[in-house]
Amino acid sequence: MATPGTREWLDQVQEPIIDPDRQIVDPHHHLWRRPGYDYVLDHLWSDTESGHNVTATVFIECRAEYRKSGPEHLFSVGETEFVAEIAAASVNGEGKAIISAIVAHADLTRHQELDEVLDAHVAAGAGLFRGIRDAGARDPHPEALTIPGRAPEGLYGRSDFRRGLARLGERGHSYDTWHYHHQNQAFAELARSVPGTTMVMDHFGTPLGVGPYAGKREEILSQWRKDIVEIARCPNVIAKLGGLAMPDNGFGWNTRATPATSDELVHAQQDYYLHAIDAFGPDRCMFESNFPVDKFSLSYHVYWNAMKKIAARFSEAEQTALFSGTASRIYRLG
Repeated sequence: MATPGTREWLDQVQEPIIDPDRQIVDPHHHLWRRPGYDYVLDHLWSDTESGHNVTATVFIECRAEYRKSGPEHLFSVGETEFVAEIAAASVNGEGKAIISAIVAHADLTRHQELDEVLDAHVAAGAGLFRGIRDAGARDPHPEALTIPGRAPEGLYGRSDFRRGLARLGERGHSYDTWHYHHQNQAFAELARSVPGTTMVMDHFGTPLGVGPYAGKREEILSQWRKDIVEIARCPNVIAKLGGLAMPDNGFGWNTRATPATSDELVHAQQDYYLHAIDAFGPDRCMFESNFPVDKFSLSYHVYWNAMKKIAARFSEAEQTALFSGTASRIYRLG
């Protein structure tokens, strides 16, 4: 059996590209240099050039290439420097996807240093810095998760965190976050408490399906539906739709001999997509690849085929919002 996530494994599923001319802005991918597993510009382009019309992308922080010296609170600026250099090279790609925005990391609880950190990201980003992700993901069973969140307990409720989050909005920066399904109500309260900051909820609020959550999909989905409606009542929240093919979602594609097909993704996950779009509206939703993390379950071209199948029921204007319009507006891509 080929190793999940490798080119050999992914190449077992090939699909004709649906609606190949539709413009796509991919608002959520990572870049890193890791032992035995680089994902930099050539790897990104290998995915974005697999058949769909991906014109622009947004990099989301992943703790890559941090500085190793200097003030500790500025370590994360190294990631912005790393990505800005790659983004500059992407402009010369002769029609290939351009990395058009950067969402970096800062510790929002350290509000006394926050302006200095944000200023440093602005300078390092060379015009691409748009916002911060200081994710709230934390689960009481990290040992059961492939990618356990690192947030401290109760981060969303902390007054120092909320003060930093409000400062983002005052400066015109957006906030991305990632958390688990059992944290959705805490996130809704956070969004209500800081209405002046645009917040992007990544990965549907990550419904888990492994460890103590295995076998409870319907129970979790029932509560998740209610929570999504509550979050959608906060006009400052945008829903980023994707990232449900992570191993911790529990669909199991990362353990198979072959990756998922687009029909399998639609069958297993379309209820999440349609409910979120119904709650938020297409103008507050954006499809995201979450690559290369979701690459352990399916190919890039397969993911976007699935999105086009799910979106086929919507109007042309609504599809434009889902595939490119909302992302371009929220991340100010011009």
